[in-house]
Amino acid sequence: MQQGTLFEDTHSLPLAARLRPRDLDEFYGQRHLLGEGMILRRLIEEDKISSMVFWGPPGVGKTTLARIIAHRTKANFIDFSAVTSGIKEIKQVMEQAEKNRLFGTKTILFVDEIHRFNKAQQDAFLPYVEKGSIVLIGATTENPSFEVNGALLSRCKVFVLQPLKTEELTSLLHRALTDERGFGTQKVVISEELLSAIAAFAGGDARSALSTLEMAVLNGNVEGDTVTVTPEVLEQCTSRKSLLYDKTGEEHYNLISALHKSMRNSDPDAAVYWLARMLEAGEDPLYIARRVTRFASEDIGLADPRALEIAVAAYEACHLIGMPECSVHLTQAVVYMSVTPKSNSLYVAYERAKKDALGMLAEPVPLNLRNAPTKLMKELGYGKGYQYAHDAEDKLTDMQCLPDSLLGHEYYFPTEEGAELKFKNRLEEIKEWKKRHGS
Repeated sequence: MQQGTLFEDTHSLPLAARLRPRDLDEFYGQRHLLGEGMILRRLIEEDKISSMVFWGPPGVGKTTLARIIAHRTKANFIDFSAVTSGIKEIKQVMEQAEKNRLFGTKTILFVDEIHRFNKAQQDAFLPYVEKGSIVLIGATTENPSFEVNGALLSRCKVFVLQPLKTEELTSLLHRALTDERGFGTQKVVISEELLSAIAAFAGGDARSALSTLEMAVLNGNVEGDTVTVTPEVLEQCTSRKSLLYDKTGEEHYNLISALHKSMRNSDPDAAVYWLARMLEAGEDPLYIARRVTRFASEDIGLADPRALEIAVAAYEACHLIGMPECSVHLTQAVVYMSVTPKSNSLYVAYERAKKDALGMLAEPVPLNLRNAPTKLMKELGYGKGYQYAHDAEDKLTDMQCLPDSLLGHEYYFPTEEGAELKFKNRLEEIKEWKKRHGS
């Protein structure tokens, strides 16, 4: 347990600790919370902090934000670790906070890794939060809905911190090379390509990016007063030849294309290989998960409706736990997409409909399909002739649903692959019914 501002002597500390932002102007990322005029920035600047939880992956600034608050607030600030503290320490802190309240002093209690506290330990905070003895700030990498006591969580505002973007990490690395607290007093030569590679490899984690840069500089080639970081040095520091993968260049698109086409060709071995190439090179797993989700509808569709469910589940897993754990979830999704039946009929249907839609943007909606919330609309014929299919014996009607100019146009042509055969048979039944009933 620590008390005070938490800003220590930075001599001999790791680069990430030396460069820890001292104020919001030095903070990288989280513009949705800390941009000019954003709510969290206003609360910090105006010293109006209420109980809150910072939720996000490692290295995105949860503890740093707490330290910035500690530096700015007029309240008594206490740093409390869930790893080293128990019920006894909690009670001691709470008793002191209650005394401070009676003398008109607010206490802000920062609990790092709050998810490590069990329910009984979290319950110990609750009465003090309720009566205002403390303002609780918790930090967690786990979903607070599952890991934080519901009664306690209901009294806290949850702020979701996101992984830093590659360009934000690249800017941070540039600052590390110029700031005196970093390598600003040294002459370091490192290419923009290598800085971008380090940023991409970090996967949104500022601490990881700075640690990789520090290792590379400390092991760089020294000539006189100049330290040069080469691709070979970086490879040795990371044990990853693929670190030099360019996430925005040609190779990026070549690899995702190889993954997509291997799945389309029902080749799980090739698909897993290209997946591994991308992940081990530092590709954002969420980018891959998004592409797999697209594939599930574009290349599989109703041939296997479960494919989309599995792709979305893989995306959620990647979002919740990140790399390296989520690699197996993506592998499951990629293999499933590779071996399940394929159909591109949904993609083709949309492309056909899009062509007509773009060519007839002003085509009026038939009156029978229009909503009629007002008397005037009803008098104008809105909704007239509408037939509610659920009231029909066969759950079908002969009501016209396309504009007059598009009558008879067809877009969706199901295949007989996998489960889509069932949809094809059903569609043929519907069309036959409508033909018999003059639609």
